[in-house]
Amino acid sequence: MTDLHLAVALDGLGWHPAAWRTSPLDAAAVFTAGYWTQLAREADAGLLDFVTFEDTFGPPADDPGRINGRLDAVLVASRVAPVTRHVGLIPVATTTHTEPFHLSTALATLDYLSTGRAGWQARISASPAEAALLGRRPPGSGDEQLWDLLDEAADAVEVVRRLWDSWQDDAVIKDIATGRFIDRDRLHYIDFAGRWFSVKGPSIVPRPPQGQPVVAALAHTPAVYEFAARSADVVFVTPSSPAEAAEIVAQVRAAGPLKIYADLVVFLDEHGGTALRRRARLDELAGAPVPSDALIFAGAPEELADLLLAWREAGLDGFRLRPGALPYDLEAITRLLVPTLQDRGVFRTAPRPGTLRERLGLPHAVNRYEGARLG
Repeated sequence: MTDLHLAVALDGLGWHPAAWRTSPLDAAAVFTAGYWTQLAREADAGLLDFVTFEDTFGPPADDPGRINGRLDAVLVASRVAPVTRHVGLIPVATTTHTEPFHLSTALATLDYLSTGRAGWQARISASPAEAALLGRRPPGSGDEQLWDLLDEAADAVEVVRRLWDSWQDDAVIKDIATGRFIDRDRLHYIDFAGRWFSVKGPSIVPRPPQGQPVVAALAHTPAVYEFAARSADVVFVTPSSPAEAAEIVAQVRAAGPLKIYADLVVFLDEHGGTALRRRARLDELAGAPVPSDALIFAGAPEELADLLLAWREAGLDGFRLRPGALPYDLEAITRLLVPTLQDRGVFRTAPRPGTLRERLGLPHAVNRYEGARLG
C-alpha cells in the first residue's frame, strides 16, 4: 500500500475562532516569527508533505471575539523556509487585488529560499470591503461575478507561470571572459495580453528551482473545480462522507488531472473524549457551534486513521488537516496520528527526497520557451 499523503493548514491560533481563548500562548504570538517557525518545524519533524499558510486582505473577522489581524502569508513562508528542511511551504495569495508580476517574483524567491519546496494557494476575493482597502471598485455580484473572478484568477496564474518560464534553466552563464552574467538569448518576453492583464516580461528572478512551484486551490463547486483543472496542480476539497468524497473526485477528474486533497478540521487527543470536550468548550466560548465548510473531526488518533484510510478508497490523493487549536492539535497530528499511521505501514518513516513537485508525484515542469529566442 502506498504512503498516505498528509498536510496541514495553519491559521492563527487554530481553525476554531475561539482557540486563542484557551491557548497556553499569548494570542499576540501569531505576530511573531518564532511562533510560525515553531509550527513549521513541528510539521517538518512530523514528515508532513506541506503546510499551507492562510491569508486574506482584510481582517479575518469583524467579530471582536476573534483574532482580527494576521501576517502576510508569503513573507511568513519565506521566514520559515531557511529553518525547515523537507516540508513544502504553500502560502495563500489572492489573485484579485495583486499584480501577477509581483506574485511571480515573491513565489520564485520563496522557491529559492526553500530550495525547491514552494507552492502557492491561489485565492479570489469577492469582498467589497477588501476592494475598498485598496481603493478599487467592488466586484459585481452573483454568478457573473464568480466567473469574472475565476477568469481573472486563471489569467493571473497563467502570467505567473509564463514569468517563471521566462528564464531558461541555463540562462545564467557567468562568463568571466566576455563579462556576460546571463545569455540574453535564454531570456524571453512572455507578451501576455488579455482582458485583465498585459504583461511583457521577462521576470527579474531566474527560473525557480522547481521550474514551476506547486499551484493549489480550495474548491467547493464545479466552477472552481474547472478553474483548478485549468490553472492548478493540487485542489483542496471538502467532502463530509466517503460517498460525497467519491462524487467530488469524479467531478474533479472529469474537469482535469489534479492531485486531490480532502480538508478536515481536527481536534485530536489520545483519548477521544478529551478532544470532544475541548471542541465543546470552544463552541461554548464562541456562543454557538461554529460552522465549517469542512468536516469537523474530534476524537482519538486511531479513529482519525480509520477515517482517512476509509476516505482514501474514494480516490483521494491525500488529506489537508486543519488543526482546531494551535499548537496543540498540530502536535497531536505529528506525535499521535503520524505514529499510528506508521504502525499501520501507511506512512513514511523518513523524509521523502526531492522537490515538493517530485514528492507529490507531479510531472517535471518543462519550460515552454526552451529553444526560443528573446523577442
